[in-house]
Amino acid sequence: MGKPVLIDFFAEWCGPCRIQGPILEDLRRSMGDQVEIRQIDVDQNMELANRYAIRVVPTLIIEKDGKVMKTLEGVTSAESLKRILTPLVE
Repeated sequence: MGKPVLIDFFAEWCGPCRIQGPILEDLRRSMGDQVEIRQIDVDQNMELANRYAIRVVPTLIIEKDGKVMKTLEGVTSAESLKRILTPLVE
């Protein structure tokens, strides 16, 4: 079983995405390598955004072993993300 992966679908022009970015940096510092965090610019990766049916940015997708566990639209706090991710960490 692998570690959880948090995928942040964002856009450079998106105001709320600029708020979400530092929250993910805090999460990265606090959870370390227990969670893999990927950031995907929807304008540069339209095919991937379509595959995940991204309609709103920011959208956070949390996967575990290739399975989508949770989808979150809009800005999400580090505390909320930790509550979701902690049980998924082995």
